[in-house]
Amino acid sequence: MESAIPLHLETARTRHKRVPDDYQPPYPSFVARYKPAVSRVVMAYFGVQYRGAAPSTATDALKEIAGLFAVEGGPSHWDRAHYVDQAGYETIVTVAYWDDIARFDGWFAEARHAWTGKSRDGIGTFIEVLRPAVARHETLFSSLGRPEGVAVIAEGMSGEVQEHAYWGGMRDRIPLSQTDAMAPDGVPELIRDGARLRIKAHDNLCLIRSGQDWSDTEASERKLYLDDVEPVLREGMDFLRDDGRAIGCYANRYMQVLAADGGVSEKSYGQSWWKSLAALERWAESHPTHVRIFGAAMKYLSTLGPSAKLRLYHEVTVAAADEQFFEYLNCHPKTGMLAAVEKVSA
Repeated sequence: MESAIPLHLETARTRHKRVPDDYQPPYPSFVARYKPAVSRVVMAYFGVQYRGAAPSTATDALKEIAGLFAVEGGPSHWDRAHYVDQAGYETIVTVAYWDDIARFDGWFAEARHAWTGKSRDGIGTFIEVLRPAVARHETLFSSLGRPEGVAVIAEGMSGEVQEHAYWGGMRDRIPLSQTDAMAPDGVPELIRDGARLRIKAHDNLCLIRSGQDWSDTEASERKLYLDDVEPVLREGMDFLRDDGRAIGCYANRYMQVLAADGGVSEKSYGQSWWKSLAALERWAESHPTHVRIFGAAMKYLSTLGPSAKLRLYHEVTVAAADEQFFEYLNCHPKTGMLAAVEKVSA
């Protein structure tokens, strides 16, 4: 049994874990392991939104950003997903990952200009970037063999880790939690730069990407997931999208991952921005919508036991104020972190 915190990031604790040192989790889980030389990672969300069928400008923009990913300095991994947001806009989000800040910085200026530096007919575009120190970040996987998201750029995966399967495990897996409460400080502010809108958020903003992969399931398990679990998950995701602000969730997207050919895959993930890790923890531990998600998942897993082929994962970051960048062009006022400010007026 390993600690989720890598050895080179362990330090003397001034804040205690939620479980005793001899805690034994009831089932195995694993975390991504970066090379010790990797001190920061980058997760960059490039979004495009439009109503109805995709205009040619959206198709062209997606081709352009994919082309930029392929040039010198581009990401080590990227994936693409689709959803319809609370205002009815079709939205395609391409997420790219780096483990080298200098490489990202050298690449980003051109990509930023290409994506949010020019208006395109019929679409809005946005960029949401976190570049956290690895001590502000954690991952968790229910099985080995198929990393997702930021874990794809890691060196590999851990053995079985201790800090999971209890409330508080998410926090305990973040190395900074050994000494820091990671409490939020400040309020989101809107900054206008011509037609572009930027959000200056606040210290210790929290991001979660939490995914499901049912591509390996066979007929009976797939039916059980799609009939009994996914609708409950969708209900919780819709609550966060529509009403999450009251409990500290600034924005939530529940997205279907797109395959390389642009078709819909059998993978999904929720991606949400939170005022704090504590707000995310409160929702996960006690809010009725997540209690129902947790109950449906536990019933599913207890029914199938070790034979379950559903894969689950997440990545959670608590970012410092200087590790964040949010920019929007021609987007509706509740897009992403624009929803974190009280009012976006013309």
